[in-house]
Amino acid sequence: MEALGGNGAFWGWKLPEIRSRKRPFSSNSKSSDSTAEVTAAGRYHFPLKQAVTAASLALTGDTIAQISDRWRKQKQSLSSSSDTNKDIMSSIISDHDWLRALRMASYGFLLYGPGSFAWYKYLDHCLPQQTAQNIMLKVLLNQIVLGPCVIAVVFAWNNLWIGKLSELPNKYQKDALPTLFYGFRFWIPVSLLNFWVVPLQARVAFMSTGSIFWNFFLSSTMSK
Repeated sequence: MEALGGNGAFWGWKLPEIRSRKRPFSSNSKSSDSTAEVTAAGRYHFPLKQAVTAASLALTGDTIAQISDRWRKQKQSLSSSSDTNKDIMSSIISDHDWLRALRMASYGFLLYGPGSFAWYKYLDHCLPQQTAQNIMLKVLLNQIVLGPCVIAVVFAWNNLWIGKLSELPNKYQKDALPTLFYGFRFWIPVSLLNFWVVPLQARVAFMSTGSIFWNFFLSSTMSK
């Protein structure tokens, strides 16, 4: 944090020392929460609930984006007839890109779910008080730290799956910054709600649900 202002300060806000705040391990915590934390024995608990939630919602968002895009294209290409809707539906189902769907679901399960949950837990550890100052700082950090990381990782994950890692620098140069800046319009209000009213255990689900609408919005906007 010294790079952000020295001695853990960020533009006048002082972040607490992480090492001086050790939360005691409670043996009564529910295992079903699957929280990503290191216990006294040094064992890491994979956040299974958050990972499954992120994977399911990433799959849902990708499915909606694929169906809406193919529906629009098929509607334009097929001539008007009594069997038009039937032909469109059969084409939509048969042309679904299941590899792309698996790619997005695995990203949600392995990367976005556990990673974002660890990030939100870290922010709550550093800024535990629900003050207006802390909430605004969380939103700001979410946009300048988590946002670029998510875009960088999802681009790399997709290019890795399709065997085009050599094209990743061009992909970053062409799409990364426009996607990030365009996303600020949507994610800043969503992040504000996320840190203000949503509890820690539900934040991954809330942001993943936002991703459904974001993916649909991007698909609809970019196709115009």
